[in-house]
Amino acid sequence: MNLAHWLERTALTAPDRPALFLGEKCVADYAMFWARAQAVAGWLRAQGVMPGDRVAIFMKNVPEYLVAFYGIWSAGAAVVPINAKLHGREAAYILENAGADHVFASPELAEALHQAEARGEITVAPGPSFDAAQTNVPTTAITQRAPDDLAWLFYTSGTTGKPKGVMITFRMLTTMSLCYGPDADMPRPEDATIYAAPMSHGAGIYNMLHVRVDARHVCPGSGGFDPAELFDLAAYFGSVQIFAAPTMVQRMTQVARAAGRDGAGLRTVVYAGGPMYNADIIDAVDCFGPVFVQIYGQGECPMGITALSRQDVADRAHPRWRDRLQSVGRAQSAVEVAIGDAAGNPVPTGIHGEIMVRGDTVMPGYWQNDEATAKTLVNGWLMTGDMGFMDADGYVTMRDRSKDMIITGGSNVYPREVEEVLLLDPGVSEVSVVGRAHPEWGEEVVAFVVGEVDPARLDQLCLEHIARFKRPKAYIPLEALPKNNYGKVLKTELRALLSEPSA
Repeated sequence: MNLAHWLERTALTAPDRPALFLGEKCVADYAMFWARAQAVAGWLRAQGVMPGDRVAIFMKNVPEYLVAFYGIWSAGAAVVPINAKLHGREAAYILENAGADHVFASPELAEALHQAEARGEITVAPGPSFDAAQTNVPTTAITQRAPDDLAWLFYTSGTTGKPKGVMITFRMLTTMSLCYGPDADMPRPEDATIYAAPMSHGAGIYNMLHVRVDARHVCPGSGGFDPAELFDLAAYFGSVQIFAAPTMVQRMTQVARAAGRDGAGLRTVVYAGGPMYNADIIDAVDCFGPVFVQIYGQGECPMGITALSRQDVADRAHPRWRDRLQSVGRAQSAVEVAIGDAAGNPVPTGIHGEIMVRGDTVMPGYWQNDEATAKTLVNGWLMTGDMGFMDADGYVTMRDRSKDMIITGGSNVYPREVEEVLLLDPGVSEVSVVGRAHPEWGEEVVAFVVGEVDPARLDQLCLEHIARFKRPKAYIPLEALPKNNYGKVLKTELRALLSEPSA
């Protein structure tokens, strides 16, 4: 089933319900939301978009994002959401790999695509061309899609440094949405979901169920995350749900304490996207009350592996409440979760291994990348790359990552990608990138460099090739990188160097 039907049904049953907001201003009820999406669908068909084609969205958080989103689906195409933080060249690579001939882009991001000589037609949204699309002759019917048809092509960096396209089907999204109620939080018509985190990721992927229950969708006027603005919007709308990375939760607590705010109006804060330290979530619950729910997922199983309920997050009476709070919760309703060895064989309870998951929210594979698919889907299990253990009650605790991914401010940085850019400098002979603990962002990117170290030149090189948040915050010169007998760089030794006072 095409999930555009959910918007259509809500528009029929609750046409006058306020739907889309920019700040406190309502810009569309559900009838208008649906009409605009259908007009965009008709416009896309007139441009030659066919069922199964990929259409990208490279936009900041604005109401037009959701209009384009459902217009693409109604036309029978798959959405390719691109993180608005990415460099134009990175976005251009995704467009090329996905074979996307059309992209909706925010004005400044459209300019970045032009500079990168990206493929395809670029429609600036909001803007006159998108306004014309929204007033086009609407399509007469939603294009039918099968459960296993591609709905969302999500790009996530891999260990090679090149982004991989995760094929997310309509079945996966339907199952994920229906699990949200029993496993995380049951949305209600009086709720409002505020998009403070990028809509290309966890914040946006939960829009469908809120559409189905005719809840309100609020894009902050700032276009992103500002704690003071968020508190004002929560107080104005009441019964608010948001998605937040752990660093966002930490920042919310800091600002609330400093300003004497209590988060009035916040009903549910779903946190995911990185490690949450116990001290931070305890402080947040003390500040805001029992409003927090943790979700563990990844692009390959979007928001769909485990969940830690608000009861577990807020509980202080259970004898093992601290252990449970440190976990990522228990398996969600639609999946099986196990801990396994490298061959995908489950290991006994309490034994460390790789977290594995299987079920209807797991991807069928990577876009046009059979080799990566074969390495990730083993014996029917998705090998997450995250290491941990499961206790006797089914709570899963992550201890470390098998990959060297760095999570900074809720965004993923893969060292190999940064290393390849730094090695473009003729003065750099070797480089290794690791994460260093940071009190606000969780981790920050640090590069150990063998050769000539000119921070200004290396910064400029990074700014020309990758997103700003991936740029190293420090360049540390070394005579040689520590390596084992096989020539592999020992990143554990590099991380040890960072703990020394002079680092």
